Amino acid sequence: MFKELEKIYKGKKVFLTGHTGFKGAWMLKILSMLGADVKGYALAPENDFDLYNLIKGDEICDSVIADLREREKLIASISSFQPDFIFHLAAQPLVRLSYSIPSETFDVNVIGTANVLDGVRTLEKTCQVVLITTDKVYHNREWVHPYRETDRLGGYDPYSASKACAELVIDSYRNSFFNKAVYNDHRKAIAVARAGNVIGGGDWAKDRLIPDIVKALAKNERVIIRNPNAVRPWQHVLEPVVGYLLLGSKLVADPIEYSEAYNFGPGLSDALPVHKMVELAIASWGTGQFDLLNADKQPHEAGLLKLDISKAVNQLKWKPQYEAIDAIGKSIEWYKYYYNTSADIIAFTEKQITEFIEAADHS
Repeated sequence: MFKELEKIYKGKKVFLTGHTGFKGAWMLKILSMLGADVKGYALAPENDFDLYNLIKGDEICDSVIADLREREKLIASISSFQPDFIFHLAAQPLVRLSYSIPSETFDVNVIGTANVLDGVRTLEKTCQVVLITTDKVYHNREWVHPYRETDRLGGYDPYSASKACAELVIDSYRNSFFNKAVYNDHRKAIAVARAGNVIGGGDWAKDRLIPDIVKALAKNERVIIRNPNAVRPWQHVLEPVVGYLLLGSKLVADPIEYSEAYNFGPGLSDALPVHKMVELAIASWGTGQFDLLNADKQPHEAGLLKLDISKAVNQLKWKPQYEAIDAIGKSIEWYKYYYNTSADIIAFTEKQITEFIEAADHS
């Protein structure tokens, strides 16, 4: 798979929003390994130990530190770079935080996406665009059926609703300015990727399961968890990130057929409850215990959510490489390495990427 992706991205200009974030930093690292010329656009990383800083992100991309809401600056950054690909990952990505800053969440995730697409409108060259939303865009009825790309969109909390709104914006721009029926006139392919809950090394975000677990275990403290029975489609961060790159390559091959939405998630057997994830993580760490937080005072979060990934499997020839237990193991392995040595975390991160791609080649 590496050779195939290298043929697509080596020497190509890739505009990556959210490059300083958890998922964006993993994607930046892979793109640098593929030989792409990357320009990033995002807020500054919050800490020295953020993954972007650990992999020395400033040395492997042209980094623009700015807000998606700085419309003219964003458009100018896209227009001056003239990218071959755009991957839009930047967002306010936290459900619980969205209850504290709802209007800002809508502003960043909805208007920010529109600003990116306005940047695309300025390009006179061919460009493949992959916009990342979330599995939470679906109107969640808390049923056991996995959601398909054609299911109704919605959102209870501000974060989920903002991402569903962003999808409406994307659909409007695709119909109004990048219609597939007149592709040869504009030469812009617009695809959407919806990914489930991702885990992996280098995530330090507040109110995320694996970071909360690791922070507690590293201090020999008890892990505090909320919503222990909530079921999520857990997957290692490299699963969707490689999926995004694969989707981008498919847009090159057929920009009309693949300008659609795709779910990226684990197999149905890997949609696990939170308490099971915690138990597996503690087992992988080697020691630790957890307590349950009183859920009565917690803001609403979805209790059950599963994705149907058959479209990505059948059309993109993408499929998950790691089962949940492997994804947890790889995540904890990264954190244990970081806490024990951290001296050569770049090489270790590259090693995990190489192992993942080799697994894909043999699957």
